Amino acid sequence: MYPKGNLLIPSPHGQLEAIYRPRRRDLERVALVLHPHPLFGGTMHNKVVYRAAQALEEVGFASLRINFRGVGESTGAHDEGPGEVDDARLALDYLLKDQSHAFEVVIAGFSFGAAIGLRLGCSDDRVEKMVAIGTPLRLDHLSILDQCQKPKLFIHGEKDEIAPLAPLEERLGQLPPGNPWRLVTIAGAGHFFDNQLDELKRVLKAAFAQP
Repeated sequence: MYPKGNLLIPSPHGQLEAIYRPRRRDLERVALVLHPHPLFGGTMHNKVVYRAAQALEEVGFASLRINFRGVGESTGAHDEGPGEVDDARLALDYLLKDQSHAFEVVIAGFSFGAAIGLRLGCSDDRVEKMVAIGTPLRLDHLSILDQCQKPKLFIHGEKDEIAPLAPLEERLGQLPPGNPWRLVTIAGAGHFFDNQLDELKRVLKAAFAQP
């Protein structure tokens, strides 16, 4: 049986199914966490997405996960990117309205969700930082990165068989000097971090740990 979310966010196409269980309504750190490709089984319940949200929550973030349009109880149909960016923006609107004290705003995405998160994060002034896990260049050329002066953390499996590491390293190496990005490679990990989920979580917690 498909596990349900605990929230339905109204959208122009109907609703977005979400998981959102903040400890308080006055948190200063918030994160929107986005799932992999819907046409290949990606949902907000993906293990990488779950661990990423869990890691961020453990260092003080309120995290919101959504199902993109056409997934689970979310209405609409897959839109190859533009519609999913709209979904993510709507979810961010909801998150920031609910957490009105937030000043550190992060978008974290895995695979397809990484591409969507980078597109929204680089273009939305409310977003301070981005985390891109297993970023697939074939889904998005990510030309927006060239002018994106926000901190960007890329986390990638050394042995990623779906989104190989080398093209990402090459693309990041082409960014203009001074463009703030960091790449963390997890040794031995494939695209889904099957035996390295704990390490993925550790990397995220270390990156956002407060002094």
